[in-house]
Amino acid sequence: MTDPVRDRETVKEYYGRILGGTKDLKTEACCTAKNLSPHLSELAENVHEEIHRRFYGCDSPIPDAVEGKTLLDLGCGTGRDVYLCSQLVGPQGKVMGVDMTEEQLEIASTYRDHHMERFGFASPNVEFHLGYLEDLGTLGIEDESVDVAISNCVINLSPHKDHVFSEVFRVLKEGGEIFFSDVFADRRLPESWREDPILLGECLAGAMYIEDFRRLLYTLGVPDFRIVKQRPIAISDPEVEAKVGNASFYSMTVRAFKIGSLEDRCEDHGQVATYRGTVPGHPHYYDLDDHHRFITQKPMLVCGNTADMVSQSRLGEHFEVVGDKSKHFGLFDCSPGPSPEGTGEEASLGGCC
Repeated sequence: MTDPVRDRETVKEYYGRILGGTKDLKTEACCTAKNLSPHLSELAENVHEEIHRRFYGCDSPIPDAVEGKTLLDLGCGTGRDVYLCSQLVGPQGKVMGVDMTEEQLEIASTYRDHHMERFGFASPNVEFHLGYLEDLGTLGIEDESVDVAISNCVINLSPHKDHVFSEVFRVLKEGGEIFFSDVFADRRLPESWREDPILLGECLAGAMYIEDFRRLLYTLGVPDFRIVKQRPIAISDPEVEAKVGNASFYSMTVRAFKIGSLEDRCEDHGQVATYRGTVPGHPHYYDLDDHHRFITQKPMLVCGNTADMVSQSRLGEHFEVVGDKSKHFGLFDCSPGPSPEGTGEEASLGGCC
């Protein structure tokens, strides 16, 4: 049986006292910092070097189109992603970071005034909370108060992921989103692995099986999620490799929206979506996920779920969606072919959802 108290103490010990920095990690599962876009790389130069030195993450789940929004970083550590998002939301926005490791939050808080001065903000737009992802209510985070929740390779560490995601969708506004990166496995992993401090701390023992993740979201009323990108994780440490055997691990960046009209299959309603080219940093195209690239001003046939994602979220002002759900043409056709009658030859084929 999973012992949440033991797990938490193990993780606190690993990240608070055993690891002195990213160089001490034994695998690349919890640390891939070289994949920021040029725009984000420029913003990252404003973040203090001590924050970078203590950064642990498996990707860069930094959301777009968040100026003036309220963001929540689940497992913020020393605050690298908080300070990146602080610049993106601007002085009218807000970023909250939650972590259970005091040593990590102490570093994050120490440099708060430094960053606000560096960003040119008259007052802080970030705050840090010591607490658990499974119980955001005790931190005063209210229902439907968050526009976007992010997390960078932390949810795998939780012994109760169902509670984490339940809390996330509680605090998200309608149309809000969780945009996160984490470690996934190609199978269900033995519970006994969580007793190994290295496998747990290196983000392997708690890796989610993607099908169980899908089932969990479905029980929470979220029937569709999207994979933005993924990559295999190399296990180069001989000791760790021997322990995990044939299990394979992947770093995935995933997004899921809190939109009540989403369905569990991609249905064809003849809708067309056009990206306006107005998301900051994305003038030529916008990638919703790993198979939906919207070229600026080029109409694309989309399923009902995709139409809702780009129209009923904060992305709505950046897209034009033509058509509604009053007509139904069956499941969305993923195969290539001519543009359906009535949409015009300029409408590109949609991607499989």
